[in-house]
Amino acid sequence: MPKTSARLLSLLSLLQARRDWPGALLAERLEVSPRTVRRDVDRLRELGYPIVTTKGPDGGYRLGAGTRLPPLLFDDEQAVALSVALRIATTAGAGIEEAAARALNTVRQVMPARLRHRVDTVRVTAVERAPTAQVGSGVLLAISDAVHAREVLRFDYVSATGDPTAAPRRAEPHHLVTWGGRWYLVAWDLDRADWRTFRADRITPRTPTGPRFAPRELPGGDVAAFVAARFSGTDDSGGRPCRGEVVLDLPAAEVAPFVHDGVVEELGPDRCRLVTGSWSWHALASAISRFDADVEVVGPAELRDAFARLARRCAAAAGN
Repeated sequence: MPKTSARLLSLLSLLQARRDWPGALLAERLEVSPRTVRRDVDRLRELGYPIVTTKGPDGGYRLGAGTRLPPLLFDDEQAVALSVALRIATTAGAGIEEAAARALNTVRQVMPARLRHRVDTVRVTAVERAPTAQVGSGVLLAISDAVHAREVLRFDYVSATGDPTAAPRRAEPHHLVTWGGRWYLVAWDLDRADWRTFRADRITPRTPTGPRFAPRELPGGDVAAFVAARFSGTDDSGGRPCRGEVVLDLPAAEVAPFVHDGVVEELGPDRCRLVTGSWSWHALASAISRFDADVEVVGPAELRDAFARLARRCAAAAGN
């Protein structure tokens, strides 16, 4: 019995590895007779695997698509969740990419057509590591469907401060990516006429979607490079989108080692001018605040406002 069970698993593995198998070739690979192959195929069918007999000069077998996933009997939501997880694993960089791709192909083959189509629309570009932020599968599928169909996505969005936007956002979705343990949508913001990245866990899609659109050319043409530039604080030309100027009550020699792409100018023995940038005004204010010194904001006004917001939050935290 163990020998028969092992042979059945080997037969199933072979059927999953390619679309069509001549019966004689299967018998040769398994080192059994064609009659034994026929009996083993019947046993797999009894277990629920939809194996189709192909006609032709050689005759053979094919693992077909079933109405359910034998023999574990996943429900629809579990099947989709498993497929999405396997697709993420193929780009996880953990040494399991090949095995995950084979497992995904195995699950996909026996999926009902309605689920196979939905899973095929999920396209994920892993820019860094696999995501850990909690995002509903319905949100990911809605975004993926819009990307695949090239339809304008309408959605409510919660800002970084936790405030919902007053009106629904409208964007042309281009890529669903992972970065720093989170899901992001890379899209052309129709209302702001610019490229934006939106955190997927802050998106609530609206239905129906908008009209179809012709995809725009992503700056640089490479989504990984584009996202990496955005989250490293650089714009498409290599400069940081939010740049400000401050005066610090510190010697230039103490500031310069911690400023990799800014300009530090000595103003005196204990004062220096710092011109630097970041990917947002809040991030810039926070980065400058790491220096244990008094700060004079030269400009622009956006940086001054960011310091004011940061001061309110710090004061509230100190009062708790």
